[in-house]
Amino acid sequence: MVSAYLVRLSGERGLSERTVAAYAEDLQRFANWMQTLPRPLDWLQVRAEHVRAFVAAEHRGGLSGKSLARKLSALRSFFDDLIRDGRIGANPARGLRPPKSARKLPSVLDADQLAGFLQLPEDDPLAIRDRAMFELFYSSALRLSELTALRWEHLDAGAGLLRVLGKGNKTRIVPVGSVALAALAAWRTLQQPANDTQAMFTARGEQAISTRNVQARLKTWAQRQGIWQRLHPHLLRHSCASHVLESSGNLRAVQELLGHADIATTQIYTHLDFQHLAKVYDAAHPRARKTSS
Repeated sequence: MVSAYLVRLSGERGLSERTVAAYAEDLQRFANWMQTLPRPLDWLQVRAEHVRAFVAAEHRGGLSGKSLARKLSALRSFFDDLIRDGRIGANPARGLRPPKSARKLPSVLDADQLAGFLQLPEDDPLAIRDRAMFELFYSSALRLSELTALRWEHLDAGAGLLRVLGKGNKTRIVPVGSVALAALAAWRTLQQPANDTQAMFTARGEQAISTRNVQARLKTWAQRQGIWQRLHPHLLRHSCASHVLESSGNLRAVQELLGHADIATTQIYTHLDFQHLAKVYDAAHPRARKTSS
């Protein structure tokens, strides 16, 4: 029953081997759990209360809401398949939601850390390119995929604006700071693009730099400069959002800068802002710190 379903996932629906393996693992975990019950079940006997009990047991065992959501998705898909085959009449996993996980706050670098990191050599062609990439990343809070898709025609250097194609093929216009513009000008002089349709950041010739290459360059420069915090491209995006919100308090502007469709997604940065406020308060307020006994 399960084996035939997994074969259909791979053949008819064209899912990757990795995805099929994940579904198989999740279904096997539920099958093992069914056999631990006082009255073991088979797949055709499963009811909503059984799925609910399984989710509760997994949650008590330490699984996160994200992992439980994946397991529920696998179960829903499998039971839908049984409905199509006429084996069951209703999906016992339909409508069940996993417990919410605590939302992890994105890491950020403070302004001084970023300023130090961005001081790359000025006599190395790769360093000039990399500095332009990182400065633009931080200046305009870009996503990695947005950065690697940029062409020179997307930049209006005179106005200090950049046209970005974001998620869902939605275009937004973002500002570019003077430091990033200067770094871009230095890189363009060195690169000498054939025309404005050429990729802004290239690895070889006119070929656009890959996302993996950007990640590797960021890691390389962090290690060279003795920064052992895990530096990933989105850290620059998160840092920009946090610093703009910290200085302006304008959540709606940060939403537009990041290209978030829902402001609820942007609101996670308010927690970072409150963390900053708490640190300042603890350091400055005469009654903030506990007195030693």
